[in-house]
Amino acid sequence: MQEFWIYFQIGLKHVLDIHAYDHVLFLIALTIPYSFKDWKRVALLVTLFTIGHTMALMLSVFGIVAIKVNVVEFMIPVTILITALFNLFTAGKSGKKESINLVFFTTLFFGIIHGLGFSNYFKSILGGDAASKVLPLAEFALGIEAAQIIVVFVLLIISYLVQTVFRFSKRDWTLVMSAFVIGVVIPLLVESELWIR
Repeated sequence: MQEFWIYFQIGLKHVLDIHAYDHVLFLIALTIPYSFKDWKRVALLVTLFTIGHTMALMLSVFGIVAIKVNVVEFMIPVTILITALFNLFTAGKSGKKESINLVFFTTLFFGIIHGLGFSNYFKSILGGDAASKVLPLAEFALGIEAAQIIVVFVLLIISYLVQTVFRFSKRDWTLVMSAFVIGVVIPLLVESELWIR
């Protein structure tokens, strides 16, 4: 049971770490267009992201996939930027519901990219043979999922308060928060080690 808590807490801290805020930025961009009435869709998106994240870790830990760290570290802010830009261009449009399959697939794919970004560290803390790595991966994934649910729940509460107390329209709130995310992510892209040769 103690080992479960170790990997579960690593998963929690991976998302909730104030110094590694890219995960939270992605969750903001992913969640901001939705409200509490969309909780099932949001929960599915978060779970798809976790599945993608875990798939990437498994592929990396078992040596099936290897990718350069600086490429992945560049792709993570790109996924955040794409998600925020998607929100900007679809905010307040009724056709957004029609594109939900695209959003589901994209979220799964972005989860894979984010998982690859954490894979080197995760491999360094896992010892033993391939079979002994499956359970810690599952425990870590549960920690990721729990932390994401916490973040999404807080975001939905903030969104509800802003829209009811401060009378922001859902469209305006989506535009403001997406612009905020873009403003934070662009410096991450510019300062990426990918540009350093």
